[in-house]
Amino acid sequence: MTQFNTKLVHGPQLQTDQAGAIVPPIYQSAMFRFAPDGQETRWDYARSGNPTREYLERQIATLENGDAGFAFSSGVAAIATVLAIFPNGSHFIIGDSLYSGTDRLINQYFAQHGLSFTAVDTRDLKAVAAAIRPETKAIFFETFSNPLLKVSSVKAISALAKTHHLLTIVDNTFLTPYYQRPLELGADIVLHSATKYLGGHGDLIAGLVVSAHPDLSKKLAFLQNTIGAILSPLDCSLVTRGIATLAVRLDRETANAQAVAEFLDQHPDVAHVYYPGLKSDPGYKLAQKETTGASGLLSIKLADNIDPLKFVNSTKVFDFADSLGTVSSLVKLPWFKLPEEKRTGSGLTPQHVRIAIGLEDQQDLIDDLAQALKAAEKR
Repeated sequence: MTQFNTKLVHGPQLQTDQAGAIVPPIYQSAMFRFAPDGQETRWDYARSGNPTREYLERQIATLENGDAGFAFSSGVAAIATVLAIFPNGSHFIIGDSLYSGTDRLINQYFAQHGLSFTAVDTRDLKAVAAAIRPETKAIFFETFSNPLLKVSSVKAISALAKTHHLLTIVDNTFLTPYYQRPLELGADIVLHSATKYLGGHGDLIAGLVVSAHPDLSKKLAFLQNTIGAILSPLDCSLVTRGIATLAVRLDRETANAQAVAEFLDQHPDVAHVYYPGLKSDPGYKLAQKETTGASGLLSIKLADNIDPLKFVNSTKVFDFADSLGTVSSLVKLPWFKLPEEKRTGSGLTPQHVRIAIGLEDQQDLIDDLAQALKAAEKR
């Protein structure tokens, strides 16, 4: 089982089931029996370890080609645990357009509790290098930024980080290990909101972390057990189920997104399309080098004659809702989710729409957007 698609279906076996189940069982138990002599057993208390969770953790580590994986109750819980490995006074260079939940965690919690952060455009290596301080410990960014999909080089940033003895932390939610494996490009820690493409069905909240080195794995294992923001056995099983179909879902979603992006790129009511799968996109060439697909998310800027709120409320197939990476298509207005103090310099306007593509028929998606654009034209 050396090929990636086979690994999606067949994770590392734990040899725990005695019944011969093909699907890994859900061990819905908070505790496990000690050995008769009182000696330590493989599992004892479920916060410290659970067979269902271990299957998922080993599987994501295998898919990302890392040392160890860790499953958490949400993506932000995963990020919080990663940041907790660093000592008080640590400084981080971060991407200047991170997911809003990450931004809130960083600026409204960790920045008030001993850590400091400098936001830069991580596409600009000179800007990244200029932000390095003596107390800098890591560079943290998303390969495709949220929501304008600016493409940063994991390989170049990781190389820069290594010359300064820094860690590289990459949020790989949008691409998944199917389209990019950051650890193979030099990163040290990779993060996922498994709520999105890995879970893939919009029915769970989960976060995953994979570390490249045993020393980082030891720190993360300690904090996962100590802080305790673990993923439940049932949700671990749902993520495992989602991972099994990751390739076929992403193939379909990416093909749909490409067709939708090309349609919108030619539409007179759309001022701009942000999608690294378009040859006209500034990040296209870099995405071709470091990823194997552009994924199922794109953003657009509506022309001034289109009412954005009416547009998202006129769709029939697309739901006006948050999140992405699920089987159904969604639209969102990112401007209205930004705090007022963050709007200036964000590159966003009220006319921007984030579009998360699902598994529906390609023509239905295009037709729905076309009719919504027509319905939203200002009279």
